Amino acid sequence: MTLEVRRVVTGHTENGKATVVIDEISDNVISRRAGQHSTVIWATDQTPADLSSLKDLSADVEATTVPNGTVFRISRFEPGVAPRNHRTASLDYAVVMSGAIDMELDDGEIVNLKAGDVLVQRGTVHNWTNPGTEPCMIAFILMAAPLPEELNAEG
Repeated sequence: MTLEVRRVVTGHTENGKATVVIDEISDNVISRRAGQHSTVIWATDQTPADLSSLKDLSADVEATTVPNGTVFRISRFEPGVAPRNHRTASLDYAVVMSGAIDMELDDGEIVNLKAGDVLVQRGTVHNWTNPGTEPCMIAFILMAAPLPEELNAEG
């Protein structure tokens, strides 16, 4: 199934009044493994963000994070999604929007998350698996953060 997410972005008119500047179905859907699709809704290349500019980086994000910036990504994990252990140099907030999913850490610990649950991921090695029968949708907010020196030495 195709991932379809509507994004609505606000801004300001020349007179300083609030307005909707983007209202569309996000079209930058990608897949990094079988059974998973994601789309970047918005991204920034600096923190704090520059609200005086409508600089939309969402279509240009090629990595998990943007150096010194943020990435807001929606992902869909199908039942039986292919495994992909990974670590990102970021602080991630994950909100399970629908379905359920297992987060597996590198020591084998598994945490089951369901709709409404929130995870704070702090640069740990992890994998997402969906052993259920329904797709799982997760909203991720990823903020680039340097890994501690001892974690960089792990490779």
